[in-house]
Amino acid sequence: MPILSPEPDLFPAGLFEARAEIQTADRSWLVLHTKARQEKCLARQLYEGQVPFYLPLLGRRTRIRGRAVMSYNPLFGGYVFLLADERERVAALATHRVVQALKVTDQQQLWEDLAQVRRLIESGAPITPEDRLEPGMEVEIKSGPLAGLRGTILRTATGRRFVVQVNFIQRGASLEVDDSVLACVRD
Repeated sequence: MPILSPEPDLFPAGLFEARAEIQTADRSWLVLHTKARQEKCLARQLYEGQVPFYLPLLGRRTRIRGRAVMSYNPLFGGYVFLLADERERVAALATHRVVQALKVTDQQQLWEDLAQVRRLIESGAPITPEDRLEPGMEVEIKSGPLAGLRGTILRTATGRRFVVQVNFIQRGASLEVDDSVLACVRD
């Protein structure tokens, strides 16, 4: 099977930058739980239908028959984030690639979570998917290109990892950090 070139992982291109123009009263976020390995196919169909969505993808360099290739895999396997009105929701479900459409009660929080995940991916830092996150100390990065991102610290055998999470699906993305760039968040 050939490895495909990068495809759009969101629509419209400036989804998070143009949030005010895209966010309307009749549109809301839904989390689409997809059938196995159908995330990118669904994203292609949503893109063709001009339906706003976000599918966080991570690039990974591998070797196939001695040749270096780049593949792009979903950060959260089985999930596509859809910003839709009722007509667009029905169209997404009609693709037969969705197992369940999960309603999001805290729209504002999901906007913020997804924007942070997007920023983390765009940083180019090596990211690791994190499943079933447990509560830890909340911190904010205080310097560098990721300054302002808020997340949680996890302690692992290899050191500390900064985790940005999508609370609604209890998954996230992490990267190794140095304690010197972190500040504890006190609300």
